[in-house]
Amino acid sequence: MRLKFLLKPGWLALTLVVFTFAIACYTLLAPWQFSRHTERQVQNAALQESFVSEPRPLAEVLPAGTAPDEGAEWRRVSVTGTYLAEDEVIARLRTVLGEPAFEVLAPFRTTGGQVVLVDRGYLQPDQRSRVPSYAAPPETQVELVGRVRVDETDPHARPVFANEATDGRLHTYSVDSQLVGAATGLDIRPGYLQLDAGQPGALGTLPLPQVEAGPFLSYALQWIAFGTMTLLGWLYFTVRELKPGGVLAEQEPRPNRRKSVAQMLAEDEAAVS
Repeated sequence: MRLKFLLKPGWLALTLVVFTFAIACYTLLAPWQFSRHTERQVQNAALQESFVSEPRPLAEVLPAGTAPDEGAEWRRVSVTGTYLAEDEVIARLRTVLGEPAFEVLAPFRTTGGQVVLVDRGYLQPDQRSRVPSYAAPPETQVELVGRVRVDETDPHARPVFANEATDGRLHTYSVDSQLVGAATGLDIRPGYLQLDAGQPGALGTLPLPQVEAGPFLSYALQWIAFGTMTLLGWLYFTVRELKPGGVLAEQEPRPNRRKSVAQMLAEDEAAVS
């Protein structure tokens, strides 16, 4: 029976690989790219809205203790208060416009009593790849306008640190208000503010993401196409093997098969002897 080839070890292994890959395309890889496409759409919408809208008080956009989400990120808000310059933390191993950089993170106490983490902007390393000298923030009460950002997550969960190499300054590998709060002993609200250009205490202005769709939707469709082509290829070869002459199908001996010249000579020699 020709269907027996389906139980051959080689064919079973091929079938397992084909269906595993197709399932991964449909349930993991394509949905992952679709989700990234959705995230990019939300980000683009928030950025476009922020370009034309006036900044609103932080308390209106994010009530006390509320962590920002994708819907609130990039919104322009205003806060009034004073910098806590003695508790500044340096974010290291950053990249800005393709160049290595540091970012200066400063806690900021609002007139309402909350402490907000403010990203003052970036600095380029000096000749020794260390943090260069930079201007201190204003000591007086100021009003800031910035964009709401979601805390970053360090995949290695590295803590804030300070040593001789950092000249005793606190350094971190991610812009995370909770890490900075734990290191400084301050009760900092979740999320942080990225300063707009020209704000009091601002350093190098961090660039905003480009408003573009990105390749994620096309990647998702490609993964669906790959999974479909893999299944169709498996089906094609299965049908081909079911037809006579298939490589893996059982080959039955042909009753009227012609004898070779060598066989005929051997039979003649046997007859003479």
